[in-house]
Amino acid sequence: MPAMLRHEGVWTGIYRHLDRDGGLVDQHQSRVECVFPDSGPVVYIQRNLFTWPDGRVLEYEFGGTLEGDRIYWDTDRFRGYSWCTRDDLILLNLERKDEPGAMFYEVIMLGSDSNQRSRTWHWFRDGALYKRTLCDEIRNA
Repeated sequence: MPAMLRHEGVWTGIYRHLDRDGGLVDQHQSRVECVFPDSGPVVYIQRNLFTWPDGRVLEYEFGGTLEGDRIYWDTDRFRGYSWCTRDDLILLNLERKDEPGAMFYEVIMLGSDSNQRSRTWHWFRDGALYKRTLCDEIRNA
């Protein structure tokens, strides 16, 4: 997944969670670090730090393994995989373990300057769309 390597670094931005009708249900700041270790079984590590205006903070880290042309994850929160299109879009299919019946598809698009990216998540519960997440990020390092 050579296109994935272009996402290495620290990204900061904002996550907006919208209900099915487009109403804002949550918004928070993000810091996402994407790391590609030189060796070992884990080929990708992501470190997330989310902060809300009310002072709440959520931090977590997870790693993925390469199998063929996909990166796979199986964490306490989710399981699934990602792959790249011929146009270097990154697609993810993730099942939430911490939200029974919930899963989402994610599309990650890198801007032409490689320092801005957009991520969209389409959430389904028991087969029905119930929310979308919009992530706007800028590379800081």
